[in-house]
Amino acid sequence: MWYEYLYRVLSIINYIAIGFFGIPLLLQFIEVFAAFFHKRIDFKKSDKQARIAYVIPAYNESSVIKSTVEDVIKSQKYPRDKFDVYVVADNCTDNTADLAREAGAIVLIHNDPDPAHHMAAYPLKYGIDYILKNDKDAELVIHLDADNHINPEFSQLMNDAYQSGVDFARPYEGAINGNQNFFTKACAFFYAFDSRFGGRGKEVLGLSARVNGSGATMSRRMLEETNGYDSVTISDDTEFTMNRLIEGRKAHFVEAAVVYEDMPSTGVDTNARNTRIGKGMKILFKLKAKLMLKSFFKKGNFSALEALLSYCWLFIGLPMFLWIFFYYTYMFVFAAFAANGAFELTLFSPEYFATTIKVYVWAFIILAVFAYFIFGIVITCIFAFGEFKKFGAKSRKEFLPMVFIFPVYLFVYALSIGVHMNKKKGSGWKQIKRNVKEDGK
Repeated sequence: MWYEYLYRVLSIINYIAIGFFGIPLLLQFIEVFAAFFHKRIDFKKSDKQARIAYVIPAYNESSVIKSTVEDVIKSQKYPRDKFDVYVVADNCTDNTADLAREAGAIVLIHNDPDPAHHMAAYPLKYGIDYILKNDKDAELVIHLDADNHINPEFSQLMNDAYQSGVDFARPYEGAINGNQNFFTKACAFFYAFDSRFGGRGKEVLGLSARVNGSGATMSRRMLEETNGYDSVTISDDTEFTMNRLIEGRKAHFVEAAVVYEDMPSTGVDTNARNTRIGKGMKILFKLKAKLMLKSFFKKGNFSALEALLSYCWLFIGLPMFLWIFFYYTYMFVFAAFAANGAFELTLFSPEYFATTIKVYVWAFIILAVFAYFIFGIVITCIFAFGEFKKFGAKSRKEFLPMVFIFPVYLFVYALSIGVHMNKKKGSGWKQIKRNVKEDGK
């Protein structure tokens, strides 16, 4: 009967969809397990010390900029004459420039009246171009956001990576205010989880790291070859990483170097961050997908394919979620009626559908146990108890409830980004409220 043929066709489509969705998901599992069973990879300590230029784009950041600059200058276990801090005051209407200068930074004034340029990429590009032209001794450029703090060994660790031949690197992303409330805890968990498992997993497997903005470390030699910072979209950090992947360059993960970020503390700010990420990824997917595939097929660059599949997973997450919900609702209803003789059957027997229901029920139970309890809770629990200080927590018990909530949050977070990626219209860059003030609280 026609409804049996429809059931069969939809089943085949489902197998294809699950396979398409499962490949990038499988890669994520492989990376997690590679990171879980492999110790941290450190770069050999070097006696050579490169000169470092920290560059911080800042738009009306008077509440945090002085603390950030002072943290870099005073905390680093690295010769003071070997690094400078540049703050690019971007269209500021407050005293960001004065406070940064007072804290010891070299201040660059960047005024750009074009509203389309009012995002982090343009002042960052301006600052890097200035350093390449005027600070000839700077061998490394490290990007920090205006609210970032770094661990005391950060400069030395990035220098060690550079002296080992690394031109492009990311640090571990921790949190300043991770224990503030549910939203900061969830975001801190997400970024730290990505660092601990995504970053280490890729390093273990020999894949290129995904370099985010905070703590991104770039060598002069690479920046000169790329004609400076060649990214100007709303997700400039991801664009820069994609450009390097297309070229065949490999980024590394320097796990012992930690950048502490101010996490969004409200649902509105968390959504604003996801909106920016989702909109930026949609733009970049259209611009870079073909080029990344070309890099894989022509250069054998598996890192480009792995990154593309991961981004693709975000893009198809929402449609896939809707497909799974409606398909399996239809499948269980249809199979239940068919198993009880409600339809005339010519291709299948009622027993077939009864067995199908049992198989799928057990499959869902096993998948739930594995994904939520084993992959979610067990791994997250071990990760949280070992990394809690990087979340801004003083004790392990502060994050114990998140162990049970995080697997669900991770799914909702990815789904949220997918929603924004699939929107036809969306807002652009929005400044997120700072939670950490000059007194560090």
